[in-house]
Amino acid sequence: MGKPKKRTSARKTGMRRSHLVLKLKRLVNKTSPVKIRTTKNESGKRKVATKAEAKVVKAVEKAATPAKKAPTKKPAK
Repeated sequence: MGKPKKRTSARKTGMRRSHLVLKLKRLVNKTSPVKIRTTKNESGKRKVATKAEAKVVKAVEKAATPAKKAPTKKPAK
């Protein structure tokens, strides 16, 4: 039985499917208001080094978000 021919040239790095998809996602992220997850490092959360920094970041985030109002109950008849 015949054997399949081998590639005459090696596959280029940028031609892998994952690389092409990543390139497309980055293009979309430039223009679209809805962002797509690209890589762990590009679209992941910012890492905090120490516990003290973590507390500061939480406090800043808490201050930035508006306070929720307590739900009001209707008076019973």
